[in-house]
Amino acid sequence: MSHRAWVATRKGLFQFILDTSTRHPGWHIASSSFVGEPVSMVLPGGHDHPMIAALNLGHFGVKCHASDDWGDSWHEVAAPAYPAQPEDAQDEIPWKLVQIWSLAAADGVIWAGTLPGGLFRSKDFGDSWQLVESLWDRDERREWMGGGYDTPGIHSICINPQDTQRILLGISCGGAWLTRDGGLTWALRAKGMSAGYMPPDRADDQNIQDPHAIAQCAAAPDTLWCQHHSGIWRSTNAGALWQEIKAPVSSFGFAVAAHPQNADTAWFVPAVSDQMRVPVDAALCVNRTRDGGKSFETLRNGLPQKDCYDLIYRHALAVSDDGQHLMMGSTTGNLWVSDDGGDNWQTLSNTLPPIFAVRFEAIV
Repeated sequence: MSHRAWVATRKGLFQFILDTSTRHPGWHIASSSFVGEPVSMVLPGGHDHPMIAALNLGHFGVKCHASDDWGDSWHEVAAPAYPAQPEDAQDEIPWKLVQIWSLAAADGVIWAGTLPGGLFRSKDFGDSWQLVESLWDRDERREWMGGGYDTPGIHSICINPQDTQRILLGISCGGAWLTRDGGLTWALRAKGMSAGYMPPDRADDQNIQDPHAIAQCAAAPDTLWCQHHSGIWRSTNAGALWQEIKAPVSSFGFAVAAHPQNADTAWFVPAVSDQMRVPVDAALCVNRTRDGGKSFETLRNGLPQKDCYDLIYRHALAVSDDGQHLMMGSTTGNLWVSDDGGDNWQTLSNTLPPIFAVRFEAIV
């Protein structure tokens, strides 16, 4: 098996291939699409859905494009659209699509998490989208607030591969929400998280938590890892209860990757919190736990250890389906890869545009 990775950036989408068939195996850039245009998220193609790229064109709005041939050609499909906002809606947030922040798919259904906090589904490969009103209409949503953006947003969509009707969402700032019936009903699942940025009497309020990213172990989907604004949390019961974990260097960051087969293994990228948001001591590293958070290894080999001010966005750290390959991209256009679980890293590029997201795709 070889691997393909998609790197979504502020000025285009780039395809990297791991070629193991030549005398000099390694990663190389294979193609580029939408050069000069911001690609906020990409969904690799699957056996039951096409590849989807989400573009955020500012004044021209959000656009979606689909590909059935691994990015060789693209055709525009519909973008999610909010219904007209009722005049009597008690909602300070405009009902207008700002950005597609997350994409996921299962059983031929594509899900899109957006700013300002709406979840959409498409059952026709992006030709049309439906707002999941059961979540949008909840009274709790009106209390959600922006984290890094002015409006709240759904950044994590964790679909249980053993039961695709069970989906857990991560929302900044709106906690974690779980459906067990494909989106008909929802329940908060942020108990145990604590928001240090809130007054003490509100710190444990589930509905205003700021999970920066939530990752799920595919082989044990009840195990979830959360990089939160105020630390790191883990749940082994599908979010019913979260337990805080202390990591070395810093427990602040944005990105988390969960091993797809080993529920005790996950990776995080520590940073200096809040306003600074740069690597601690200007030295980039990755924290890895292989025992469920009881202990961590801090991995630095091959990563810049001097004068480094790269930030890793929440979608810019990815792990391959075999759990062996990791790829990480930064706000300054640097891209690194590890082919041994993070022990050693190599630089793939220093010249890409700022990187929003990295996604792996297996090539059989």
